[in-house]
Amino acid sequence: MIKRIWDITLTVKDLKKAVDFYGGILGLQKKYEFKDYAGFDCGGVELGLKTWGELEKPRKGEPLVNFLVDNLDDAYRILKGKAVKIIGEPKETTWGGRILLFEDPDGNMLQLTEIDWEKYFEACAPKR
Repeated sequence: MIKRIWDITLTVKDLKKAVDFYGGILGLQKKYEFKDYAGFDCGGVELGLKTWGELEKPRKGEPLVNFLVDNLDDAYRILKGKAVKIIGEPKETTWGGRILLFEDPDGNMLQLTEIDWEKYFEACAPKR
């Protein structure tokens, strides 16, 4: 039935500011932009930004868009240098990842994840 995630869409107040953040700061490739919507490619999944609808404070930690990175420390330094609101320091996980939580200009929660694949498969692969 479900083939894959087609897109993830976030509601934003100011489309230009959001486009600058996701394209300029995070470096995502913008596919297109209309008056009230912009779409970015993120490894074959679209991240959409829309200005219609209500912008209510989401529940803490939800929704969460998680971006995979090769080097969390480098990404952390870049975000800090661009005055992005970072929530805590990078954290180790029990499944072989390191994560960093941060917010976009509208308070949407975002996460960067670096995976140590050997530790990940050791922790997450089915045991026989």
